[in-house]
Amino acid sequence: MALKSKIKELQERREKLLRGGGEQAIEKQKALGKRTARERIMALLDEGSFNEYDLFVEHDARDFDMDKKTLPSDGVIIGTGTIFGAPVAIYAQDFTVAGGSLGLMHSRKITKIMDHALKMKMPLIGINDSGGARIQEGVNSLAGYGEIFFRNTLSSGVIPQISVILGPCAGGAVYSPALTDFVFVVDNISKMFITGPEVIKTVLGEEISMEDLGGARVHSKITGNAHFFSSSEEECFAQIKKLITFIPWHNGQKARTADTAEPDPGFNIDKIVPDDPTLPYDVKDVIKSTVDNSDFFEIMENYARNIVIGFGRIGGRTAGVVANQPLEMAGVLDVDSSDKAARFIRYCDAFNIPIITFVDVPGYLPGIDQEHAGVIRHGAKVLYAYSEATVPKITVILRKAYGGGYIAMASRHLRSDFVFAWPTAEIAVMGPEGAANIIFRKEIMSSDDPDGTRRLKIEEYKKMFANPYVAASRGYVDAVIEPSETRRSLLHSLAVSENKMIQVPEKKHGLPPF
Repeated sequence: MALKSKIKELQERREKLLRGGGEQAIEKQKALGKRTARERIMALLDEGSFNEYDLFVEHDARDFDMDKKTLPSDGVIIGTGTIFGAPVAIYAQDFTVAGGSLGLMHSRKITKIMDHALKMKMPLIGINDSGGARIQEGVNSLAGYGEIFFRNTLSSGVIPQISVILGPCAGGAVYSPALTDFVFVVDNISKMFITGPEVIKTVLGEEISMEDLGGARVHSKITGNAHFFSSSEEECFAQIKKLITFIPWHNGQKARTADTAEPDPGFNIDKIVPDDPTLPYDVKDVIKSTVDNSDFFEIMENYARNIVIGFGRIGGRTAGVVANQPLEMAGVLDVDSSDKAARFIRYCDAFNIPIITFVDVPGYLPGIDQEHAGVIRHGAKVLYAYSEATVPKITVILRKAYGGGYIAMASRHLRSDFVFAWPTAEIAVMGPEGAANIIFRKEIMSSDDPDGTRRLKIEEYKKMFANPYVAASRGYVDAVIEPSETRRSLLHSLAVSENKMIQVPEKKHGLPPF
């Protein structure tokens, strides 16, 4: 056969496989508002950068008449490409081919690209759109998932792992996204659950829709299983591209720097925090008044809103930001906010990203529900994460820093490298009202005017302890600064800590309070 004939045969074979499950299946996919797997890859990667592997892989199942079926590329596309010039490994399940179900060869394709990503030290992006395990392949399907989970764990903390849920993700399939660093969901498209509505109805007699059980809003607001929510696939891809610009390609390097840009002058840092310590404010305005271009990329925006996490740049350097949010529950720490903060802190530490912490915390949330939900264990995760982190840690105390919350939020005692406090900072065991009621209880009770005496004692306590100067006098605060000095202090701290190195005790690993 002449070369031209062989090339023509290749082109014909390739063209047939590129059509996936065929026109009818593709039309059905589009009717659901979904792109095809290949379209998703092309929309996400730089134009012309995608190199596909294992296009000609076929399934190896023989039972239940599977030997008579052809599944193009076995329902998954794998390859490498770039995003803004940064190399990435990627796979996308093809729902038009057997519902994107996972069989042995399907899983081997995924594990191949996962192995490539780890070896080549580049981020891994997985686009999930699958009905789950291919039942006809039995234990081979389960084995495939196990191999994927193992590699997720092996790659954790070495390369960034990103999961994009663009269709159903059910049963065992959900555990791979749960093992990755960032999960993206799209409204009315993403579905994640271990058991679907039909199983729940059969076992428990409860009726619920797929959307209400495991839709995008559920996982971005209630469960915390998703880190980014969007209204369309286009918006989702834009979020992924932006994330890639903030993070390093692997744990052996730092994030790429960008040109320095001053914050938007519309964010006047001197006027954000109210004079009245009981009034709320948006801590994101404080963040935007300090980061380059006022560009703050928030993570888990809709979940545990009493704490804010995300990425920004200061002097062109990527920094992870953790901040109590006074607009939500006064910025108190609870079960969910502790989980949210701790995981993010550990991510930043794993990938050499400095951590900046803005503190305005009245403490941990009291109550029976919180105690029974395990706030002790969950709250300890924040303590563990900050203590474990060896990247530069910079803390700015804006207002309240009470009790255990003061210690947990990157205090000097957890080895924060630089601790600054605004003049409005209140560093104490508890708030003035509660403290005065305890310390001066006898005087208040025996007074002819208990209410008046209480007010006087509260003011007395405020003058003595509800300020940053007692902590500064003990060296627990490095400097009391004006709000307008915050960005300069952060710039300097990041610059001098660029080469920070510390020795930690030799051990296999610690035992965080999971």
